[in-house]
Amino acid sequence: MDSSSISSIESLVNEIKKEMFSNQEFNTFLTPISAYDTAWLAMISYNNQEKAINGHSFSGPMFESCLNWILNNQNEQGFWGESNGENPPTISSLTATLACMIALKKWNVGETNIKKGLKFIHANTEILLKENSQQFPRWFTIVFPAMVQLAKSVGLETIFVNGSERLLSDVVMKRKVILESEKLMDMTAGHDQPLLAYLESFPNYFVDQKDQILKHLSEDGSLFQSPSATAQAFMSTGNQKCLEYLMSIVHKCPNGVPSRFPVDEELINLCMIDHIQRMGLANHFNKEIEQILGQVYENQMNNQNEYLSEISTLPERLFKDSLAFRLLRLQGYKINQGSVCWFVRQPQMRAYIEKNQERFTCVMYNVYRATDLMFNGETEMEKVRSFARNFLESSMKVVNNEDNLLLLPSLQKVIKHELNVPWVARLEHLDHRLWIELSQSLPLSIGKSADYWLSCLHNDKLLKLAVQNYEFRQSVYRTELEELKRWSKEKGLVDIGFGREKTTYSYFASAASSSSFLPFDSLLRLVVAKCSIVITVADDFYDEEASLNDLKILTDAVQMWDGSNLDGPSKIIFDALDDLVCDVTKLYHLRHAIDITSELRYQWQETFLAWMMESTWSNNVAMPSRNEYLEIGMISIGAHILVLHAASLENPSLPREKLRPINGQYENITKLLMATTRLLNDIQSYQKECEVGKMNYTLLHMNENPGAQLDDSIEYVKEILANKKKEFLENVLMNGFNDMPKTCKLLHLSCLNVFHMFFNSCNLFDTKAAILEDIMRAIYIPLQEQTSIPPLKTSPILTPQEKKKKIENIPTKVSACLNGKNFKHQVGIGIGISFVGSKAPKNNPFGWYTKGFASQKLRSYFI
Repeated sequence: MDSSSISSIESLVNEIKKEMFSNQEFNTFLTPISAYDTAWLAMISYNNQEKAINGHSFSGPMFESCLNWILNNQNEQGFWGESNGENPPTISSLTATLACMIALKKWNVGETNIKKGLKFIHANTEILLKENSQQFPRWFTIVFPAMVQLAKSVGLETIFVNGSERLLSDVVMKRKVILESEKLMDMTAGHDQPLLAYLESFPNYFVDQKDQILKHLSEDGSLFQSPSATAQAFMSTGNQKCLEYLMSIVHKCPNGVPSRFPVDEELINLCMIDHIQRMGLANHFNKEIEQILGQVYENQMNNQNEYLSEISTLPERLFKDSLAFRLLRLQGYKINQGSVCWFVRQPQMRAYIEKNQERFTCVMYNVYRATDLMFNGETEMEKVRSFARNFLESSMKVVNNEDNLLLLPSLQKVIKHELNVPWVARLEHLDHRLWIELSQSLPLSIGKSADYWLSCLHNDKLLKLAVQNYEFRQSVYRTELEELKRWSKEKGLVDIGFGREKTTYSYFASAASSSSFLPFDSLLRLVVAKCSIVITVADDFYDEEASLNDLKILTDAVQMWDGSNLDGPSKIIFDALDDLVCDVTKLYHLRHAIDITSELRYQWQETFLAWMMESTWSNNVAMPSRNEYLEIGMISIGAHILVLHAASLENPSLPREKLRPINGQYENITKLLMATTRLLNDIQSYQKECEVGKMNYTLLHMNENPGAQLDDSIEYVKEILANKKKEFLENVLMNGFNDMPKTCKLLHLSCLNVFHMFFNSCNLFDTKAAILEDIMRAIYIPLQEQTSIPPLKTSPILTPQEKKKKIENIPTKVSACLNGKNFKHQVGIGIGISFVGSKAPKNNPFGWYTKGFASQKLRSYFI
């Protein structure tokens, strides 16, 4: 393991802990500086206060630190404001640059800065306006023409010619439409901010309306918590409370002010934790995260009867409540669904949200994420999830909406990703990569919105740590994969002569599903992958290779745990199995001086018996009942082997008695995993398994209910599956259901993640390219080589007509498959879910077996 990489990661972690989690104010660390708002504070003169120093009047800038910030923070390209990481500046840089130049011009300083700024404006205005000409953000439409006029009034020679002049005229016309359709003091227009929040854009309008300005000041002296609007309010009215507000900002943020102040520090903490988790860094800050969430939970319990008083604060409140709900549930806190469902009980709030898409798109995205963690019986959460999904789907259909959120392709992508790929069907290592890439492409803020969740995304040290952490994990994964491939080769599993080469896929799924809670140097990943490999080879042997007599010989050998009389593939399978069990039992014995050989052998013995039973069913006329089938199928899917073998080696490890059924039953969390993974398999593979004559719970249900259609049986199984998943999730996240260590419970969840990933509405194994791309991005391609966010793979959503067409021929096949003799051999051996083009590429770096990538149960056992 590279000690220099570990040292660099640890050093960054320590720096971030001091800066982000110390008792000092962290606003300036987490909240981005707004060049636009800083410039407006820099414009304020002491003359506004008629202040004298040592008997002399002083007419310089009241907030000199803001002016100094402008002088010292111009981008090399000549602009102030935001850019997407190393990418070109955003459209907001136009307004920010004009504001900064106006401030410099007012005080006759920074002549060189002004020249560079003008050069940028002249060279880039047409480009930036053209890029956004179809969807100018509302805030930009209001502010930009006003800033152009103000620049001209102070003598800045802003020159707009040809295309830029035409585009500027377009912005001016759209501004006129806004001003004609809204009243300046209308607080109910439904936009992110009323026009009054852009007071700096209408200075002349309010010259004789000081009373109207003062009427709308908040208790803290601000105008909608906007530093720029409050700066103009102070310059227009000289109000002392406005001044106190502005001075408090500069006191807390001396190196540039944010676009909104004050900030909700608890909400910032929640956004920070969410960001850290989504970048794959939570394991570095476990203590700090627990401390913050513990305080949030205490506050939630103290304020649970607090009701929303003003609908204007609804977006921020709902955003915070949904984020707190998700983070607290993930941490194991018992938090009621009402803490995030309260709004759905009030029709006027639902109507207000639906009316104001631009204000609630990001909010509903986080509400939808919160509903990922619903438990059985939470009917209100079901309603909230449906409401949030409908809202997001509707917002994604808007093409020409002047919504600032919809202008951001990266935000659109992450929302579409959330809608198309369920949380439980995603591998977290790849999700971490997506979020790291996304963080590099988002702007710092959007207009005057309180985009707390965006604020954390542009911390350079966090981003640097995330990249180093991800790429170091990749190096660990590559090393472990090479070790695993050597083991597979030595045991003869690679060249066994039938079935699937499974080593790379098995390890990929094991590593990519557990990166947030397994350390860099983890044996657990290799144990899970080895179990997966043996399960896959043995399952192929039972499904497509051997006769019933050969299968009985192997099954008996496993029951006696004696492979001395075996040969050929049976011998290879048994020896690899014995080697795996011996390795795990030795490690457990070294740690605890306890022999768990019999417990691990038992898991395999019952699984081989289950495979034997399924093969017997497939070769005889007699059919099992659904209950009989599920009892065997829960075992044959092999999920319990994967998690229990690995859990025996964690620290603290699983007690010996938990490794085999007690009174004939595994722990409920393990039983739920076994049943859920089997139903996931059967709900997606009924067509293939019908073709090859295999049993399937969906098909058995239809056979037992002659009047039922296939889609009725599918819906029936889906309902069972949905309830079991909710119960399973509660067993994983909440204490009191079992006494398993946390890592063991998370292993159960990661196993379900992988099965769900394979059985989402589009099976990833149907196309070779999809899974190969994921493997490359997870293990081989460094983040630094990523120059842009790749398009997200989304599952095709079939229309009801397409679904009907897909399954309309199945019922006629079901009867033949379930009632005929020799089910497996009716359609031939080895037909199943296989890759398009089964030949391995030449010079294959993964060492795939050239006979083929996948056959019948690849979808089940690669974990």
